[in-house]
Amino acid sequence: MGTRVLIVEDQQRVAQAISLLLELNDIDSVTVADPAKALETVADRDDIGLVIQDMNFSPGKTSGQEGTDLFRSLKDLDPELPILVITAWGSVEAAVELMKGGAGDYFEKPWNDERLLRSVQNLLRLRSLQVENDALKGNLELRRRELSEQHDLCGLIYRSAAMHELVALAVRVARADVPVLITGAHGTGKEKLAEVIQANSSRRDRPFVRVNVGALPDDLIEAELFGTEAGAFTGANKRRIGRFEAADGGTLLLDEIGNLSAAGQMKLLRVLQTGEMERLGSSQTRKVDVRVLAATNSDLPAAIARGRFREDLYFRLNVIELRIPPLCDRPRDILPLAEAFLEGIDTAPRAPRLGPEAQRHLETYPWPGNVRQLQNTMQRAALMAAGDVLGPADLGLPPVEGASQGAHPPQRATPPQSHAGAPEDADRERRRIERTLLECGGVVAHAAESLGLSRQALYRRMQRLGIVLERRPRA
Repeated sequence: MGTRVLIVEDQQRVAQAISLLLELNDIDSVTVADPAKALETVADRDDIGLVIQDMNFSPGKTSGQEGTDLFRSLKDLDPELPILVITAWGSVEAAVELMKGGAGDYFEKPWNDERLLRSVQNLLRLRSLQVENDALKGNLELRRRELSEQHDLCGLIYRSAAMHELVALAVRVARADVPVLITGAHGTGKEKLAEVIQANSSRRDRPFVRVNVGALPDDLIEAELFGTEAGAFTGANKRRIGRFEAADGGTLLLDEIGNLSAAGQMKLLRVLQTGEMERLGSSQTRKVDVRVLAATNSDLPAAIARGRFREDLYFRLNVIELRIPPLCDRPRDILPLAEAFLEGIDTAPRAPRLGPEAQRHLETYPWPGNVRQLQNTMQRAALMAAGDVLGPADLGLPPVEGASQGAHPPQRATPPQSHAGAPEDADRERRRIERTLLECGGVVAHAAESLGLSRQALYRRMQRLGIVLERRPRA
């Protein structure tokens, strides 16, 4: 798949020269003389991995408009298809504009064989990796769909590999009747993940009780969690059932567990150890059967080291830990979530849609408030938007420094240069990308997600910086 080069050139000698150069380097090619045949070839064949095209095809034409039209038509057929442009001096300006539109490179006639060959090899290798990564993404989507069909995901929306692995683990541990500690920053969706665990557990039809223990004053913790007898204290005129009794037979979510006071930690530890409790004002011991899920954005090991959290309670709660990554570390989840939030807003007369620039701004924004901030942003944008299509200004988000570098093709008025003479900042960027690719095992999709870029943006940067991934032989 995608290993053959299509040469689109009306001058037979030029086409033969390129074809011979490729043949001598074990690269297969096919040659056509006009744009119509080129489009037909790309549409009918699945082995075209790269197009080398001229800019003019009719006698006397020098503007490059024919090449521009062909380029755009090819991109309509396959937006990811790499295209190299061969141009005479008269249409260099048009070729530069195509570079801004996503062309892989351009070469003036007469070209340098070594540079042309190197560019062809790089782009073919990147195209091959792209196909492999698309297959991986398709496999991930299939696995995500199968997981959602086999389990109740409670409307949880995600597309990233990191969240898929986390959700798959959550539904597995849901069947084990053990405590689970859910960690992650504010707004990442800890409560939603707890819902998924409850919905896929043997207790799914039993009570699911939630309590923010960090918001409870010390003098109310015991009464809130364990209940009170009438007359237990001034104003207690009747018996009150606590959260543990309310959750008996089911699941109790203790949110913000890291903020629980020392007295509350001690009382909670006892019921976790023994399953026994007494209502405030009563000497009668009661047994409760409750599965405890705890959630926190705190660093509990650090709190233990500072003496602010009991180590024995931590081990009771942390039989299994599920750590939710921040939204900025899973950029593939941003747009699906944003679109779902827009569709779910019923206060707007008609849900607007996200324009391309707004989408890019969402993908490059760091989201310190995570999913909760994204939801609030979409609600505000839907209510305040003047039109049917949301732009960056409608989002009400501050600009992101350097976002345009990852969102747009490189803007340049000269051909790409070898990295040998690149400035220091390009060298730093190259090292960062190469290190990330190495950490991700050469999987471009994973590296792009780790860098906070789209896959296409990473491909363009790799090409611009001369980064080449060596293909490993299959075992």
